[in-house]
Amino acid sequence: MKTRKNIGDIQNCYGCGVCAAACPKDIISIKLNSNGFYEPVLNKKDCVHCGLCMDVCSFSHSSVSLSESRVMGSWAAWSNDPATREKCSSGGFGFEVAKMLLSQGYSAVGCKYEMSQHRAVHFIANSLDEYLPSMGSKYIQSYTKDAFRLINYNKRYLITGTPCQIDSFRRLIKKKGVEDNFVLLDFFCHGVPSMNVWKAYVEYIESFVGPLINVSWRNKKCNGWHDSLTMGFIGTNPIKAASLLEQGDDGVLYSRMTRGDLFYRLFLGEFCSGPHCVHNCKYKFDSSAADIRIGDLWGDTYIDNEQGVSAVVAFTEKGAKVISQMNTVTLMNHPFDVVAEGQLKQNCHQKELSSLIQFFLKKRVPLDGFIIRVILLSQRVITKIKRVFQI
Repeated sequence: MKTRKNIGDIQNCYGCGVCAAACPKDIISIKLNSNGFYEPVLNKKDCVHCGLCMDVCSFSHSSVSLSESRVMGSWAAWSNDPATREKCSSGGFGFEVAKMLLSQGYSAVGCKYEMSQHRAVHFIANSLDEYLPSMGSKYIQSYTKDAFRLINYNKRYLITGTPCQIDSFRRLIKKKGVEDNFVLLDFFCHGVPSMNVWKAYVEYIESFVGPLINVSWRNKKCNGWHDSLTMGFIGTNPIKAASLLEQGDDGVLYSRMTRGDLFYRLFLGEFCSGPHCVHNCKYKFDSSAADIRIGDLWGDTYIDNEQGVSAVVAFTEKGAKVISQMNTVTLMNHPFDVVAEGQLKQNCHQKELSSLIQFFLKKRVPLDGFIIRVILLSQRVITKIKRVFQI
């Protein structure tokens, strides 16, 4: 009898980690590859060839698991609590959903930043206090295995993750027949950057502020919501000045994209996304396996709002029902095209010199060093030439 293909044959996948959570033998680990992206590593000699890892792998399927997904409602939303709205990246809707479901006896699986290893990790919270570290965006790939392995599938959970993580997770709970126990929430996703870039960026920042004790990706205190692509830092010993860093009234040092922050310049400038995000993402715009999708409601409708507005979309009846129960948020109904304005409709496209950037970062070249700056300057020249000659 022919054995079934296993996840060990997959490379450059989404790195969602659900295969490792699903494996009955617990022989799949999730590790960073040389390019700085998570992928599964299988102990093949102990594999029993059950095929479950492939069944739940969203990367190995051409379609989204929620085949009947459709927009059932779309809203602008924000928390009625000013403090929550201020701390969250957009309007705080995602945090308010978790608060409501936790009060109803759910557990909540979210993402936090782990300072000890400078990485994002998923974790399980059983109370609102435990869930607080999830507040705010984390624009790096999250390690999920440990949290997903601890889930009790007979209990109720809110699961928040990237669209590919949620797609794989829905496949898993379908296999187990426990979809009713879960509310799945994803977000409009640009993609994830290489952890090689993030590690180089941390080293660069720590050269100014000393070892980091706090990091935030989206902070509206510095210059409002529309200029909130801003990194915030607290270090143990800010001993040097840097032209890109601003001292906030709250003691936080800020680095804004609009002033040339190197992490955002590389990430949102399309220099360091993984091949899975560039070539294999099938979750843009209105394609989702989640019950609810959230994000920033960019565009003209709330252009003068600097407190933050969440984009909220229901893709299932369950999602619409959860949203209808919300009494701690303001909901404003809008057509989907208004709610999703400014969100990517197609996959990101790498810049011509992105492979050079990633090559040198693998070699641990300093992020602010001569080589990286020459490459970025060269890319600007290439872009201008293409624009002039309409290439």
